[in-house]
Amino acid sequence: MLIVMKPSASAREIDAVVNLIEAIGLRAHPMPGATRTAIGTTGNQGPIDGRRFENLPGVAEVIRVTKPYKLITLDLRPEKTIVRVGDATIGGKELAIIAGPCAIESRDQAFAVAEAVQQSGARFFRGGVWKPRSSPYAFQGLGEKGWEIMAEIRKTFGLKIVTEALEEPHISLIEQYGDVIQIGARSMQNFSLLRKAGRSKLPVLLKRGMAATLEEWLLAAEYIMAEGNYNVILCERGVRTFAQHTRNTLDLASVPAIRRISHLPVIVDPSHGTGSAYMVTPLARAGVAVGADGLMVEVHNQPELALSDGAQALTPSEYAQLITEVRAIREVAAPVCQGESKGEHA
Repeated sequence: MLIVMKPSASAREIDAVVNLIEAIGLRAHPMPGATRTAIGTTGNQGPIDGRRFENLPGVAEVIRVTKPYKLITLDLRPEKTIVRVGDATIGGKELAIIAGPCAIESRDQAFAVAEAVQQSGARFFRGGVWKPRSSPYAFQGLGEKGWEIMAEIRKTFGLKIVTEALEEPHISLIEQYGDVIQIGARSMQNFSLLRKAGRSKLPVLLKRGMAATLEEWLLAAEYIMAEGNYNVILCERGVRTFAQHTRNTLDLASVPAIRRISHLPVIVDPSHGTGSAYMVTPLARAGVAVGADGLMVEVHNQPELALSDGAQALTPSEYAQLITEVRAIREVAAPVCQGESKGEHA
């Protein structure tokens, strides 16, 4: 159920609706917008009689939600969510760039890449402290030593730290040392991990699962938001198909498809989406052209020596060229995409 408040509704009237929702054993999710506040409800096992809310002061209408997701939809929030990470944003006017190595391997490696990321004007540094690998014998990350390096990068370069949580205890460490919690493709349906991230105050970057449908991906975001964390960023990183020429098939159609359904920002990862460095820049350009709010790109100062995913990592010079190209495309594409969005949802 969705309760839409009048534009003139006062804070006291909104609180009264929230209190009634909670009094009947449900959870209220108020979403302030540019012109009005909408309040979503979760926790019900069946239909809710909305008539008890219709005559409350400040209520404009009560809408029964028939879709499987309630909180990620444009029905609840017509305006796009802008996720704020300190003085940086994802989903705003600026193209968000999240760049760095697949894994933190050493201080020298991480600092060399962080310097290139900072010089490009990017605001976010990515790097794996723990690595989920297909083989138990592959490099699993530096763990605690990796955190020391990440903390130093954060202090030295002023970059926002994005790293993946593999287990619930990792979230507490990211809250202490990082800025954005990444939920990787392999963990997209780890529901206990999603709930834990949903109770965090940090933004959550949710990658699409390797074989996830759009609905499954959005419902994973719903798990996070249902716990009260509304700062979720969706990341398209390719799905596994029959194709042999790429590591995954990057589904760029997911970006405009999500725009028609959800207010959440969407970024594209052309590194995992292709698995080959020579494809990363073309697919990054395409991702920005279809309206992505940002990119996640793997960069390594010596890709040939990388301990993980070296084949898809760009060198600092290749990365710098990519940034120049995608920013030029963004200047042209952003007004067009914003115009289409307004036309569809006006």
